Amino acid sequence: MAGGFVLVVGPSGAGKDTLIRLAHAALAGEARYVFARRLVTRPPSAHEENEELSEAAFTQGEADGRFALSWRAHGLGYALPAETLDHARAGRVVVANVSRRAVAEARTRLPGVTVVAVTAPAAVLARRLAARGRPEDGDLAARLAREAPVQADLTIRNDGAPEQAAATLVAHLRGR
Repeated sequence: MAGGFVLVVGPSGAGKDTLIRLAHAALAGEARYVFARRLVTRPPSAHEENEELSEAAFTQGEADGRFALSWRAHGLGYALPAETLDHARAGRVVVANVSRRAVAEARTRLPGVTVVAVTAPAAVLARRLAARGRPEDGDLAARLAREAPVQADLTIRNDGAPEQAAATLVAHLRGR
């Protein structure tokens, strides 16, 4: 089977990381699926398990072409490690949480891209962001107002039991 990337996108608070975590658990032990650990210019948190990267290392990594994909959002640098591209080329399905603004570039740079948009009603997003209580989230109203339309291959409305939404994501991954 062909490999490629499944990019999970959506507004802050939509539950992308939760669905990815549940899908990862459901597919544990299946070597075909790789769940990318993002490089981010901030420490990991209870809500996001990333690998911390200094601003200087991020800038140098972009200049040296050491990332499969990189972007900036909310004043931070984000990247997918170069080895994710190797995994996709080897026939694996790489699952990654990326910014909606990175999708166009990803479609030109990465093989076999499909996009899964995770959504939830504004009131749900606001409640989740407030509960997160992460200072680096900044102005929550501004985050909620930010729009970045994207052409998705699948849209998952994540306003019920996360296990149901994750099952939809897993079905999409298995169909790749």
